[in-house]
Amino acid sequence: MQALKNFLKNPTISIVETCKTLKEINQIHTQLLVKGFANDPELVSKFAASIALKHSHNIHYSVKILDQCENPSLFALNSLIRVYSKSSNPEKSLHFYKKILHFNKSPDNYTFTFLIKSCVRLAFVKDLGLAVHGSVLKYGLDNDPHVQSGLVNLYAEMGLLRELKDFFEDINKADLITQTAMVVACARLGDTDFARQVFDEMPERDVVAWNAMIAGYVKAGESLEGLQLFFEMERLGLKVNEVSMVSVLSACSQLSDLNTGRDAHRYIEEERLRIDLTLGSALVHMYAKCGDIDMAMDVFWGMKEKNVYTWSCAMGGLAMNGNGEKCLELYKLMLQEGIQPNEVTFTSVLKGCCVLGLVEEGLKHFQSMIKEYGIEPQVEHYGCMVDLYGQSGRLDDALKFIYSMPFPAHMEAWGALLNASKVHNNVELAELASSKMVELETKNDGAYVQLSNVYADINKWDSVDGVRHTMKSQRVAKVPGVSTIDNNSNWGNIVTG
Repeated sequence: MQALKNFLKNPTISIVETCKTLKEINQIHTQLLVKGFANDPELVSKFAASIALKHSHNIHYSVKILDQCENPSLFALNSLIRVYSKSSNPEKSLHFYKKILHFNKSPDNYTFTFLIKSCVRLAFVKDLGLAVHGSVLKYGLDNDPHVQSGLVNLYAEMGLLRELKDFFEDINKADLITQTAMVVACARLGDTDFARQVFDEMPERDVVAWNAMIAGYVKAGESLEGLQLFFEMERLGLKVNEVSMVSVLSACSQLSDLNTGRDAHRYIEEERLRIDLTLGSALVHMYAKCGDIDMAMDVFWGMKEKNVYTWSCAMGGLAMNGNGEKCLELYKLMLQEGIQPNEVTFTSVLKGCCVLGLVEEGLKHFQSMIKEYGIEPQVEHYGCMVDLYGQSGRLDDALKFIYSMPFPAHMEAWGALLNASKVHNNVELAELASSKMVELETKNDGAYVQLSNVYADINKWDSVDGVRHTMKSQRVAKVPGVSTIDNNSNWGNIVTG
């Protein structure tokens, strides 16, 4: 039995690692009890920690052991915090943090690294995250790089951009881990200027930082900047991976640049990057968005694995390119394959119905997403239904549908009604829809232009002048400018005009 004791006392080895079942763990526990080691807090703590770390599905067993321990070690309690931070019950980490305080132990950087990870997953409880940050300061652990990067992620997840930047600027000398976390966070929150500032100041940048900055630009609609940065990354000989190429393809989709998208696809094949679900879906979307639906479907059918997003992307591409019938056929095939539809699926399906003018079928699908699949319709679903009614000439039904929405009508709904009203020469509804668009976005130059065009179409020139006067008084300017990619050379030269 001395061998067992020595085995458990060695911090790098645990007999529990060799166990495969709960029964075997019970047998070891029995031996501890029989030999009187149950009163040794160090051994009990290591035993409980080993179970938690190596057999997380039996964490309840570890919890029971520690509950009976008179003085569990900090390592054991930290281990439980760590495991729960990755579980479906991250809030339970707080219980073991309270135990650390209850036993008058001082939490360390390991404690807060994983406690903060739990808070990130519970970011909707903002007071909790702020309280944990306060505890970090209390115990003087705010200079630990892992704790700092965790706090950056926490503030980002809580959406507190201003507080995040203040926190980062108070760090005396952020290391590469924290700087990278900051680039990722600010890029994700849309502050690409600050993210780029941090990025440019980094003495070294790994692929995570490059990919985050590129993705941030693309997400913010600054696709040209994202492509410029990608080309710089590739020129420097840095390793480009699947994540990099997803952003490149998304940029090509935004710019509707088929030539650069094709170059990107060739690059993926030359570099032998794995076309997984995410990259495959990005390729399907790029080709569909750029108008090459045949190539989009070739990529789709060539994918060995497809999930609901891949199927929905292909359906959306078909609808986008006017193939409503094939879109609905693909939906039926997806259901036959046993794939459960989601919100994106129904957006694609409803757009397919719009292409074909199938009002009743569209309404059937709209109702099925609620009744059969328990999916709450979002803004885009209501917009599709308004568009479906409107394109079919049922403008009164479209207006009734707008007023029946469970939330105030949005730009997409009124825009769909406006387009339908103009097609069917209903000036009264066109004027109503464009006026509502102006009310919703007083600084949106497009809404004013639409309203002005409506008045111009019916020769209401005084009203046209009135719209222009309102734009001036509201300081709304029509934004000029065109961005494009000159693809004369391989990968193209970025130009703006």
